[in-house]
Parts: sequence; C-alpha cells; structure tokens
Amino acid sequence: MRLVAALAAAMVVAACGGSAASDDGVLRIYTSVTESTVDAVVAGFETANPDVTVEVFRAPTGEVAARVAAELRDDGLRADIFWLTDPLSIQQYDRDGLLRQWQPDNVDAVPEEFRTDSFFGTRILNLVIVADQSLMERPNDWSDLTSIEGDVAIPDPGFSGSAFAALGFFALSPDYGIDFYRRLKDNGGVQVRSPGDVVNGVAEGLYVAGITLDLTARGAVEDGSPISLVWPASGAISLYSPIAVVDTNGSDTAEAFVEYVLSQEAQTAIAGTGWEPIREDVDWPYAGAKQTIDWELAFDRQEELLADYREIFGG
Repeated sequence: MRLVAALAAAMVVAACGGSAASDDGVLRIYTSVTESTVDAVVAGFETANPDVTVEVFRAPTGEVAARVAAELRDDGLRADIFWLTDPLSIQQYDRDGLLRQWQPDNVDAVPEEFRTDSFFGTRILNLVIVADQSLMERPNDWSDLTSIEGDVAIPDPGFSGSAFAALGFFALSPDYGIDFYRRLKDNGGVQVRSPGDVVNGVAEGLYVAGITLDLTARGAVEDGSPISLVWPASGAISLYSPIAVVDTNGSDTAEAFVEYVLSQEAQTAIAGTGWEPIREDVDWPYAGAKQTIDWELAFDRQEELLADYREIFGG
C-alpha cells in the first residue's frame, strides 16, 4: 500500500477511538524505523528497565498505517508508542487527537524545528545528491541537477516519506517551485521507487546522478560502489524521525521510553547505527549545512503537491 493511501485509510477510521492498553508490564511500539536502530535502543531501555517487556511491530510506513487503521476500526488501538520515519507519517494521528500533548524533561535537547507539542525528533535524515564517480563535472548543488548531461533519478514522493520531503521543500521554496521538477523532467529526470533505487541505479550506470538519503549513499560508498556522495552547497534537505506517546494508551512507561530515546545514551546508540542523532552534544562526523521545510504547510497541501508532481512525472 502506498504511503498516501495508507494515511488516508487512517484518517477515515481515526474517529473510532481505541481501548486503553492493559497495565501488563508490556510496552508496545509501532515503528517504521530501521531494525538495527530500534533494536539498539530497545536493548538499552530493557537493560535499564528489566521489569518492562517491549513488543515491537516494525514495518514500512504504509503497513504501520494500515495496522493502525484496522485496530481503530475493530478492537481499538493497541500501540503505546509511535516511532515513525518522517513528520508526514505522524501528523494525521496528531490531527485526530491520538497523540498525547506533553513535554519530556529533556525536550530541550531536541532543536525546536524538530519537535512539536506531541511528537519529537529522534534522528535526522538528510537528502543529498549521489553522482556517478566518473563524471567529469559533478553537481555541486540542487540546481545543477536540472542542467547536468544525462538522466537523473528521482524517488517517488507518493511512496517514500523522504521523497515527499524533497517535493515539499522544492515546491514550497521561492527559489525552486514546482518548476524545478519540470526542469528535471525536461533534462531527462526519471522517477524510481525509493532512495535506495536511486543509489543502485547510479551505481549501475543507469543514471548520472540522483536524490537520495545520505546514509544510503554513504553505505554504498563504503562498500566500494562507484558513486560519490555530494552534500549540496546550499544544504541537505533534512527531515526528522518523530516519536510520540499514544494518548489513550500511553503510560508513564511510554513517557519514560521517549525520555530514554532522547537521552545521550540512546542517541549515541542511534548514531552507532548510522543515523545522525537529534542531539547536538552527541558526536556526528558527517554534519553539513541543512535546510528544513514547513511540515504543517506541506501536510496541508499534500494532495495538491502530489497532483502537481503527477502532472509532470505521471503515476
């Protein structure tokens, strides 16, 4: 199920409400975050809280949304925690009143642009440029992708939350606008499914460059792939991976888990799995200039932005 369709399903049934979770010493986390990252954090939390058993349902964003929708429709939402990949995937739950409004004691460790009154950034995902290593003139910034010689790969914003972040950034920016995608298309832009497909396509010589996540590109470079990671001169497009307590279910234990995820210990573990930590006091050797987007505005205009994009790339 595509991201947009799954979120729409959640919107339809959200008003049905949910039953309170049983006080059985079990903390239930619904997440789309990478397995190694979730496992590392959960292991640390369980070590510090041996009386708590953590149950994790981990799946792609669309599958998580489908499960939430089904539970809201049937016996009630069982999750205590949502830990998702990007702000778009959690904003509808917030609008529907499913999330607890509160502030963790260590919330100040999260930069203001990466938190709200009900969900908080746990790691930062950066969209960067990946280029064929053999290019004589590599792109230096986003605008170079519209004039480079050769096909450029673009991940599908209807499938990938990070790809939608790129669409939101470019379409809502006065420096680019939706015309950025028209210029990409006119210059040989090709839509692929995901940021990982971008890296694979560039590595295989199908495309000369593309838009992808820094972790994906960095991993490929470290594995010897013939690509280069280019951090755009004007800044990577940054999005944050939010965590929230489900209001009807979340206990003090759920709040304690969020506090732990934002702690230096857990943030160090997150950095150890390859993602940029949300805390600035945790070492991260790959930091560069960043640009963020107005997620509230992007969410409100989601259907419009995707429709404009589809007029250009189809789908």
